[in-house]
Amino acid sequence: MTEPSDLPVTLENVTARDGTKLAVHRMDPAGGEGKPLVLLHGLFSSAEVNWIKFGHARQLAEAGFSLFMPDLRAHAHSEAPHDPACYPPSVLVNDLEDVIAHYGLGEGGAPYDLAGFSLGSRTVLGGAIAGLTPRRLALVGMGLEGLMEFRRRAGFFIDAIDNFDTAKRGDTHFFAVSFMKTQKIDRVAARLLLSSTGLAIDRAQLSVPQMPILVLCGTEDKDNGSPEALAEALPDARTAFIPGTHMSSVTEKALGRELVKFFTG
Repeated sequence: MTEPSDLPVTLENVTARDGTKLAVHRMDPAGGEGKPLVLLHGLFSSAEVNWIKFGHARQLAEAGFSLFMPDLRAHAHSEAPHDPACYPPSVLVNDLEDVIAHYGLGEGGAPYDLAGFSLGSRTVLGGAIAGLTPRRLALVGMGLEGLMEFRRRAGFFIDAIDNFDTAKRGDTHFFAVSFMKTQKIDRVAARLLLSSTGLAIDRAQLSVPQMPILVLCGTEDKDNGSPEALAEALPDARTAFIPGTHMSSVTEKALGRELVKFFTG
């Protein structure tokens, strides 16, 4: 069930550097513009499911943030090109950079914060390693192994795409296939995306981000490995935990509360 909100969500398009149209959901505080915060959702999900549906966006907007919530390429309202040339290894980081530049954030513009869930976490951390400079960075649903061994993790979901028509209840890929069906995922584009982002982040790169970082996970979420080990590998990070698994933690109001606490701290 979608959380009721009197704060309107607007949908805008940003053109990425290769011409792909990226949908960006916007929500502002009741009083107008607030502190910019960019939120990236997880694989096979959307800004609506990760941030809006269960009230996290509303909590953050009510705390004074102006939210920029892109749908990742090949997801939801964003375009899903079938040309392999549209999926270089850095494509999601490129798209994040293009959204941030479009809205004039950072680099002499307005200071901003940045958060991601799961694949979104990998993307925002990759952006910080590539030179983005948010005030604060939140990595939700991510552990050290999910970064170091992303090729294996991506391979699991590529297998789920390849078994889309044959997966049955009880099969390893059944839940992922069911979620793809619910989200109406373009499997051709999703497979190209997963194949392009299969390079792990090197452990040495984790020393690059210099901003305060929150590693936030469900208490039963081990899908991407150890959040504690990830926080220990980063220069200025701490962990926090909310109830739930990798998927159910997204439905917890505690997710929004922990993000508000971190970004207003």
